[in-house]
Amino acid sequence: MRGARQVALYGVVALVLLWTLVPLVWMVLSSFKSPDDLVSSTPRLLFAPTFEHYIGLFTGGNALGGYIKNSLIAAGASTLIAVVLGCLAGYGLARSRFRGKHHVSMWIISTRMAPIAAVILPLYAVFRALDLLNTTPGLIIAYLTFNLPFAIWIMNAFFADLPVALEEAAMVDGASRFGAFWRVALPLTAPGIVTTGILCLVFSWNDYAFAQSFAGPGSQTLPVAASQLITQTGINWGQLMAIGTIVVLPMVIVGLAVRRYLVKGLTLGAVTGE
Repeated sequence: MRGARQVALYGVVALVLLWTLVPLVWMVLSSFKSPDDLVSSTPRLLFAPTFEHYIGLFTGGNALGGYIKNSLIAAGASTLIAVVLGCLAGYGLARSRFRGKHHVSMWIISTRMAPIAAVILPLYAVFRALDLLNTTPGLIIAYLTFNLPFAIWIMNAFFADLPVALEEAAMVDGASRFGAFWRVALPLTAPGIVTTGILCLVFSWNDYAFAQSFAGPGSQTLPVAASQLITQTGINWGQLMAIGTIVVLPMVIVGLAVRRYLVKGLTLGAVTGE
């Protein structure tokens, strides 16, 4: 009976891996195929690789370099600000005692639960009044509207699970409240910080709705560049597969590089809240 359960479990895992990996592998392989191989009626696994699609993305009037720069700045700045403020606010919320504390935590995360379509119109009105449309700072602020509540909620749960006695011992030895936070609490919640940063980065890097609504010609990101390959005259499948690979590959590399912290952070009850 136990062996049958293990076989069934391995079968489910294999199906999930196939469902997840096959499209990604096919996208990467297609980005190196010639136009004739791409539109072949029979899938071709053996082909002569070519870099023409990648060369086409980085040459010409709509070179991809500017889009990559905008994505790095917007996603990186938004993630950094969200993690820093999320750690400070999450720690303060976890260590404070006041009436309605549980309701505050739920209110914070409820702002993250709203669909993107519901906040685009009010944000558009605010950004237009503040002259933030078609700018990278405006895009960073738009990402923060979703990343910051998520970061506060996650870090609040991590700090709440941390024994207060550790910080009290540091303060007895002469550390200030901030010193206990900086030297004791933050190092012990490193998995939570990494998990929060990765999830915020993935959202900002892959976002299309905010970038399409608020970014201008000088601040558009990679997902917007991918959508521009679909025109009324047809779809440039080769460059579309190439830009898809460029969008996905950095997140895969980052996830693999910090997978130890990421797995630990996701399994420490970080989403339980207080």
